Amino acid sequence: MHLLAFDTSTDALSVAVMRRTPAGPQYWEYQGAGGAAASGSLIAAIMDLLRQADLRLQDLDAICFGSGPGSFTGLRAACSVAQGLAYGAGVPVLPVPSLLALAQSARAAHAPKATQGCVSALLDARMDEVYAATYAFDGDVWSTLQAPCLVVPEQVAVWAQSVQAAKPWRAWAGNVFASYGERLAAPADLMCCDALPQAMAILQLAPALIAAGACVPPEQALPLYVRDKVAKTTGERALEKAHKAGVVLSQDVPPVAPLVHPKAHAQTPGT
Repeated sequence: MHLLAFDTSTDALSVAVMRRTPAGPQYWEYQGAGGAAASGSLIAAIMDLLRQADLRLQDLDAICFGSGPGSFTGLRAACSVAQGLAYGAGVPVLPVPSLLALAQSARAAHAPKATQGCVSALLDARMDEVYAATYAFDGDVWSTLQAPCLVVPEQVAVWAQSVQAAKPWRAWAGNVFASYGERLAAPADLMCCDALPQAMAILQLAPALIAAGACVPPEQALPLYVRDKVAKTTGERALEKAHKAGVVLSQDVPPVAPLVHPKAHAQTPGT
């Protein structure tokens, strides 16, 4: 099949195209700056890869995107681009949880020959929190053991180990290790690997997801938000700073008005 995939849920932009050929699939890939910068470069990168692959949007079997959780700006950009291109080309959309793509990236890099195992995917959610989910794989089939959620670093160990103990290959993967270090309390015998959601991982996941009926019409493709708050208030930051300094402040520090943020959307099927 012919597929386009992209993820903008982190500070890295990842785009990839797969073209079916008689000799097997061929791939083209692009890496760039994500987050807010992705909105200005995503479409150009997509069109350039399609040109290299000699494909039109109408030739695609699906447009796949990392649906989150992650950067609010990045998720909105990815979703709107996926919807717009899919409407124009008349092709379906495949939303893929970005944490699942992260898990596949880690598996492909560190255990490509493993047939069974699980990965706890961990992304820095800022505000001293972590986006987390645990997925198990059996061959090419992934299942969700712990759905995407939001935890503080100190909760990760108990949260993850409750489902990982009996798996033959297990790992924590993500971009949280440099930021939170010992606060994560990772077991000494556990593999911890730096990884990000990658478009190539989405392409690797896509055939099984498409076969399972995970594609949706463009209007049903939505970002996966697990929190509806993009920043702490002034009062919350003051309390946090005082707590770290060992100072007690009144809980009624007057907050400023919160930033405007999108309301949480329903989760995509299978997440």
